[in-house]
Amino acid sequence: MKVAFISRPTLYTVPGGDTVQIEETARHLQELNVKTRIFLSHENINYKEFDLLHFFNLTRPADILHHINKTKVPFVISPILVDYTEYDIRQRRGFSGLMLRSVPSPEYTKAVGRWLLRKDRLPAKEYLWKGHRHAISAILQKANLLLPNSVQESRQLQSSYPLSRKPFVIPNGINETLFYRDSSVQKGQALVVCAARIEGLKNQLNLIKALNNTPFTLVLVGQPAPNQQRYYRQCRALAKRNIIFAGPLDHPQLANLLRKAKVHVLPSWFETCGLSSLEAAATGCNIVATEKGFATEYLGTHAFYCDPGNIDSIYNAVSNAANSDYSNELHDKIVTQFTWRQAARKTLEAYASCLNN
Repeated sequence: MKVAFISRPTLYTVPGGDTVQIEETARHLQELNVKTRIFLSHENINYKEFDLLHFFNLTRPADILHHINKTKVPFVISPILVDYTEYDIRQRRGFSGLMLRSVPSPEYTKAVGRWLLRKDRLPAKEYLWKGHRHAISAILQKANLLLPNSVQESRQLQSSYPLSRKPFVIPNGINETLFYRDSSVQKGQALVVCAARIEGLKNQLNLIKALNNTPFTLVLVGQPAPNQQRYYRQCRALAKRNIIFAGPLDHPQLANLLRKAKVHVLPSWFETCGLSSLEAAATGCNIVATEKGFATEYLGTHAFYCDPGNIDSIYNAVSNAANSDYSNELHDKIVTQFTWRQAARKTLEAYASCLNN
């Protein structure tokens, strides 16, 4: 079986959780004798070489329309639904915030705006007259199978759009050979890590406000998003001496840092999963997660949840996590249910179901 993975043009220049998901899934599918090749959505693809196309990021429908209008090769989609609504309404500042709060389709406005400003591509011009929602609906009607990363995401899809087929849920995972506990490494009781791209959605500014001048040392791992330089400067200007900007770290470096930390916090305005939360939990960190999105399906009652808009809520969650014992149940759940090897097996099962039908 040969499968083309197709994702956003900025997959490597602005890496995120989807970058990890795509690379790890492709790598482990190769071990299962599935030949995979990763394409960026603006690249030319000889569709006839592949038995199946696998798209990622349904929230960028113009990228997908461009390809499915040119071929009849069957395709599946990993939606990776991210809802920016609350962030756009409550947190986005300046002219863009005012504008997005006043338009009926913020995602359409952002996509067209990036294209007009030449900050992004718009490969399918029909997106301009279809609009965001109708473009997604058109794609879903043609898709052979949807592969959401959680039951909650599946329900969100089914409540938002008419679906012709029941989604096939494939949870995200960790690389268990990198992210593991080491009992010989002593945890720093006051060491808190946040591993995420620095941008408004991830909410580092409120996290800094919550932990400034406290007994905690907060290490922010990640690079600023290209279009969020002003937000990054705000974070740097606000941060006190107990806040450390570590920049981007590779996975071995991140794993070593997490093994030393007592808490990992991701107070985002929305999370589909929070890969860094899973990775941190596997290394022995207590987890503070946002109550917005789908992370609760992965972490259950074994995490400490916060309201991203409430500074006291963030601080209290971090403090409670720092003063609590580690959950072995969460660790066992992750290493038995949420690994990329298991995700690849489920993905292959989905492919077989798709092609057989």
